[in-house]
Amino acid sequence: MSAPTKRMTSQKIAVRAALGAEQGFVSAQALHAALRTAGSRIGLATVYRALNELATSGAADTVVAPSGETLFRGCSTSGHHHHLVCQQCGLTVEVHADVVEEWARTSAAEHGFSEVGHVLDIYGLCAECSVSRSSVGDSQPRTVSG
Repeated sequence: MSAPTKRMTSQKIAVRAALGAEQGFVSAQALHAALRTAGSRIGLATVYRALNELATSGAADTVVAPSGETLFRGCSTSGHHHHLVCQQCGLTVEVHADVVEEWARTSAAEHGFSEVGHVLDIYGLCAECSVSRSSVGDSQPRTVSG
């Protein structure tokens, strides 16, 4: 017997559409505010639940900001990947890292672990911010697929 599928409510559809309209990563609070500004009566808890379901299903991508807050965006890359995130402007580059995947499998096996998953986000300064060395702002992450 297969696992039950989650029902796609009008609220979940609205969250998915709003997330798809965003240019990059966005917090649940910011997405909730955008939905409310557009006239939706959706609650913040519903936005969180919908975003978490989208992330679990692979329809949304997540990064954890240096502040510790989870940010979401509609996923543009299928399959497992990692991120390089600029701490100044928020530019996010998706990267595949076969050497990391092999290391994770080997390390897990050496210690008797199975069904292992991992998340790897690398933070630094992108080339443009390294050159400009301007002060750190509160901008939202930008995204580049690659």
